[in-house]
Amino acid sequence: MTDRQRRPGWPVGRRPAAVPHRRPLGGGAAAPRPPVVAAADERAAALVDAVRIRLAEVGAAPTAGSVAAALRAARPPLGGDDVLDAVRVLRSELVGAGPLDALLGEPDVTDVLVNGPDQVWVDRGGGLRRVPEIRFPDAEAVRRLAHRLATAAGRRLDDARPWVDARLPDGTRLHAVLPPIAAGCTHISLRICRTRPFTMAELVTGGALPPIGAELLTAVLRARLSLLISGGTGTGKTTLLAALLGLVEPDERIVLAEDSAELRPDHPHVVRLQSRPPNQEGLGELTLRDLVRQALRMRPDRVVVGEVRGEEVVDLLSALNTGHEGGCGTVHANTAADVPARLEALGSLAGLDRLSLHSQLRAALDVVIHLVRDQRTGQRRVAELHMLVGDERGLALTVPALAFTAEGGCTPGPGWERLRRRCAERGVVLPEPAVVAR
Repeated sequence: MTDRQRRPGWPVGRRPAAVPHRRPLGGGAAAPRPPVVAAADERAAALVDAVRIRLAEVGAAPTAGSVAAALRAARPPLGGDDVLDAVRVLRSELVGAGPLDALLGEPDVTDVLVNGPDQVWVDRGGGLRRVPEIRFPDAEAVRRLAHRLATAAGRRLDDARPWVDARLPDGTRLHAVLPPIAAGCTHISLRICRTRPFTMAELVTGGALPPIGAELLTAVLRARLSLLISGGTGTGKTTLLAALLGLVEPDERIVLAEDSAELRPDHPHVVRLQSRPPNQEGLGELTLRDLVRQALRMRPDRVVVGEVRGEEVVDLLSALNTGHEGGCGTVHANTAADVPARLEALGSLAGLDRLSLHSQLRAALDVVIHLVRDQRTGQRRVAELHMLVGDERGLALTVPALAFTAEGGCTPGPGWERLRRRCAERGVVLPEPAVVAR
């Protein structure tokens, strides 16, 4: 039975043939399981198949009502409460995330990772922890879930294209890789997007930065300084950027360009542009660079690139050098001092030579905000704020203006006076260093 035949909504009158329970990809035998667990898994799989076939026969969408009707038609030996539980489980298997639904519904979960049928990991803000009580029947069940999620995101996932990076309808970011690229089993990575962005006050309460740090970043934004938020994977770059964009004046127009729609700032005037991969014929691709070019023609007050990761850095720097002040974005970098080198490498992809890139960078970018994540506690926080300057060779480099400690302290650095002057030129007064240091 193909994945197409197994999906609800298959045309009426074309009943898919029943097939035996599948083995893992590659023809190998499934890993041995306890007899009781294996029997329960077989019964559950058979029930899901029966409901799928029933929905396909009548051409019904997998709503709670239609699933319940199909379940009754299958005549399982269940009581009233058991039927309700079975309906929830079956609907989760048909259109939801299966065993992962419970985790995705928890408000504190940020990431869910699947490495195998019994290898489910979750991050609740304190680092990854294994969840042994949640498991899949076998590797084929993990693959089916990856297929279903990719279809929900409108993307292709098969042997010809064995990976997918997409956004699900609820905003969750999906990444999945099929064997043989993924050794042994399909790997699924889900990053949950909050329905409501954090406010600066909530970031302060959560320890991401001290109160004086929130005041300073708000002042930098009000001064319309161009900035990049740097940091490693999972340090909270997008979270901080969304919170900052929520502070932009309501009469300003924000145009976002992203590979996948992650930013959801609490702002009344946001225009979102999202890139698109090529189709099966290799046509129709829309790159982030295309989006940045279009954003500049949409009368933006602030141009925002969700993540600078390629040739679009040239167009972004050009925009910031031609009157589009207050632009911002995120970039992966180990330290704030590494940002110029990182952008230099990205600029070389577009054929821009080193001196030209650094010349544009010095004129376009004002501030780098760097975030870190404590590997022991999982705490994400703002660590440094750097200013862009030039050296005697004409190359851009960063100097620390402020350093934030894990205990909530804030210490000015060599770039503090430059930051204060830049803000004063825009009519924004910052606290004196002595006040900041307390």
